[in-house]
Formats: sequence, structure tokens, C-alpha cells
Amino acid sequence: MSQEEIGAWVGIDWADKEHRIVLEEAATGRRVWMAVGQSAEELHEWLTGLRSRYMGRRVAMALEQSRGALFYVLNRYEFIDLYPVNPKTLARYRDALRPSGAKDDPDDAALVLELLLRHRDRLRLWKADDARTRQLRLLVEYRRKLVDDRTALLNQLTQLLKESFPQALRWAGGLDTKQAFDFLLRWPTLAAVRQARTQQLRAFYRTHSHSAEHIEKQIDAIRTAIPLIDDPAIVAACSTMILAIAGQLRVLRESIAQFDRSIDELFAHHQDASIFQSFPNAGAVLAPRLAVAFGTDRDRYSAAVEVAQWSGIAPVTRRSGGSMIVCSRWACPKFLKQTFHEYARVSIAASPWARAFYDQQRLRGATHHAAVRALAYRWIRIMFRCWKDRVPYHELTYQQSLRRRGSPLAGRLAA
Repeated sequence: MSQEEIGAWVGIDWADKEHRIVLEEAATGRRVWMAVGQSAEELHEWLTGLRSRYMGRRVAMALEQSRGALFYVLNRYEFIDLYPVNPKTLARYRDALRPSGAKDDPDDAALVLELLLRHRDRLRLWKADDARTRQLRLLVEYRRKLVDDRTALLNQLTQLLKESFPQALRWAGGLDTKQAFDFLLRWPTLAAVRQARTQQLRAFYRTHSHSAEHIEKQIDAIRTAIPLIDDPAIVAACSTMILAIAGQLRVLRESIAQFDRSIDELFAHHQDASIFQSFPNAGAVLAPRLAVAFGTDRDRYSAAVEVAQWSGIAPVTRRSGGSMIVCSRWACPKFLKQTFHEYARVSIAASPWARAFYDQQRLRGATHHAAVRALAYRWIRIMFRCWKDRVPYHELTYQQSLRRRGSPLAGRLAA
């Protein structure tokens, strides 16, 4: 994009309610400071005004985020070229220019603009993924948040039952099952389940597919059980909390199942589904996450190392004088890093070379997580090539490649 094609340069410091903006006209160099509200109407009015003013020319905008409401709005306007700025980059740029550490929203908007004007070659022009990928990215992220909520509630419920009604951990079954929710919502205390008629208990366990022998053992255990605590006040409080958590878990389970159905349906028609489904043990959960991690813009990354660095899988090397420290990268998209780490971990059970690589790392003294990160880095290189070439992964083909190259891993693989 040449300078002549640009009508204006814009730096944005975004906020929840009002965005601070500095605009520099390309033709005159004149700068305008303004504030624009977050409402859809205010943003639309401002953006349509820019389109009319610079008709036929691009407007280059930089802002300190690559997602969020404002970013999604700007993506809808065809005349805008978006340059996301890493928050760490802006912070370091601010520190370099202002050693005092002073921070002010209008100044931050000007700083973002300066970055765009002086270092545009270091910023990456954002190209939006297709609509299916954008929707899929949000769905897999939202699903993971629900799973995290479920895990937290399950831990809370487990601890609560241990302290007030430990027998339920055996009688209700796995706490993340329909049987457990049905049991706890019906009988949140030992007294409640002991008051149930034998026929009710038999019907309950039959409904959840238990054998007659197992049912009678459970009923005998219920009839002879002794309460851990018998203080009515504590029992009442705990049972109220058990009902609350079990109810939330039941809703979460249904919601996650709905997300799974939506993700499956969307991913089935994704242009890269066959690529990411081909990786060992990717499955219905991780294959869509891997697909959105790379996106559909094949020019977004020029090398696998860029993916590894952006995701936080590649370590950071810090040099000062004669010292050098290699450490984990913390300033990165956590969900992206989590996706590659989790895939590498599950691949060990399904890919012989991945198992051999992991074992090799452990023998060299790496911790479990360090070995998994190293494996994730290796997988990123493989996935990047498959993604670039638009071809599925083949385990046997890769193993043959290891043997041809004389890789030390080849000796650990079965003939």
C-alpha cells in the first residue's frame, strides 16, 4: 500500500465507554484529537464520516488489541486497514520515550499513532479470517471458559461433600454425570436419602443402568450409613449449597453439550477441517481449536517460528552482558498457548514419534511440562507446513521422513 493510497492515519486508545483517538491527515499532516463513544451508533457515525471524507482512499488504524467489540466493529468497514499493537510493544515504546512512566489516554493514542507512522514495517496488517472461522474461534473459547467454570464448581462440590456428606461421592457416581445431578438434587443430605423408599432407590439406580447386585449393595450401604456431622444448622447450610452447585453443574453440562453440537456442525464445513482432523488424537475438541489458532489467512505467518513465538510456546532468550537466560513466555495469548500444550500432551498416546520425542526430552532431564512444550514446538512446525500446503498429516509418512533424515528418534520407533 503506497502513501498516496492513504487518506489518514489513526491511533486509538480504546476503553469500555469512550475511545481516545488521534487522527493525522496524510495530505496535510494536520492532527485532530477526539473522543468517540462505544455505542454502535456513535462508532457508525464516526466511521461513515471518515469514509465520506476520504472517499477512494484507505484509512490506516492502529489500536492496542486484536479482538474485542471495537476491533470487531472496525473489521466490518472495507476502507480500514487495521494494525493491532501488542500491549507489551506499546508499554516498551512508552517507557523508551517517557522514563518517568507517565501514562495518559490522549498521549497513549498519540503513541499508537507514532508507532503506526514510524514503525509500520514492524506491525502486521490484520486480515480477518472468514466468517466461519471467526464464529468458530469465539465458540471454542467460550466453551473452554464454561469447562473451566465446571472444573471450579466440581472441585468446590467435591470438597463440600467430603466435609458434609462423603457417602454421596460413592453413591452418586461421577460428579459430572446426569446420575450425580439427579441424586444430589433429590437427596442433598444423608438423612434425605435414608428417608427414600427402597423402591424409589431401586428405580433411581435402574434408570441409570446399574445391575441388580450393585443396586442392592448401594441400598444396604445407604441403610447402614452413619452421618459425618449431625449439627442441623451445618447440615442445612451445606445442603443448600450442594443444591445450588449441582443445579449450576447440570445447566453447565447441557450448555457445553450445546456448544459441542454447534462447534461440530460449524467445523464440519470448515475449509481446513480435513487438515486438523488428521492430527493424532486431535478429536472433536482440539481439532477446531487448532484450526482457529492458525486461521485462514495463509500470509499471516511466514514461518513456523512466528506461530510458536506468538502462541508463547517458543521460549524467550534474555541476554545481558555475558549472561543468557532462557525462560517461558508469559506475555502471549493464553488460550492459544493452552491449545498447543494440550494437543501435544494428548498426542503422546497416539503418535509413536511424539512418545519417543517426549521420552527423549525426559531422559535429558526436562520436566514433564518442559518436555510437552518442546513437543508442542515440534508439532507447530509440522502443522504449519500442512497448513501452508493445505495437506493432511500422515503419521507413517512423517516416521519415514525421520528415518530418511537419520533422526535419533528413528531408532526409538518400531520397524
